[in-house]
Amino acid sequence: MTTLTPHDPAPTPATAIPAPAAGRDRIRHHPRHRRHHATGWRELIDAVRESGQYPTRAEAESVTRVVLSALGGHVVGDERVDLARALPEEAARVIASQIPAPRSLTAAEFVDSVAARTEGATPATARWDVSSVLSVLPPLVGDALVTRVLAQLPPGYALLFGRAELAPAG
Repeated sequence: MTTLTPHDPAPTPATAIPAPAAGRDRIRHHPRHRRHHATGWRELIDAVRESGQYPTRAEAESVTRVVLSALGGHVVGDERVDLARALPEEAARVIASQIPAPRSLTAAEFVDSVAARTEGATPATARWDVSSVLSVLPPLVGDALVTRVLAQLPPGYALLFGRAELAPAG
């Protein structure tokens, strides 16, 4: 009588090449198709964490989401589209998902709106949060786009982006 035993599967060679990602992901991750001025979400959060000296990535991520969502409601038109395109995909979703605000807020009102969205925030901590996020955007999206965004916002926002704001001579 003969006994049949199952064969062990063939070992997988260490040099196996993984199958390419399907469709869009393969193209999106190819170096030639990366956004020119964008870095990844993780790098954005790390930059905010360093800028604001937040103790954890989770805190930096929370602050980033709140500030970008507030900003998304106040930047409209081509500037909003271009800002979303220049940012990492997750940040772009946060910006683009906001309904445009019915009126423009002054820079102080904007900071107050961030304070209202952040548990335990004061106007001072909210200003810190806003500046920590917005000041890391110019190197990511380019100075020309930041200038266009600032042109559509009321005076006072330049300081939040880490820029000097010059008053017109008069």
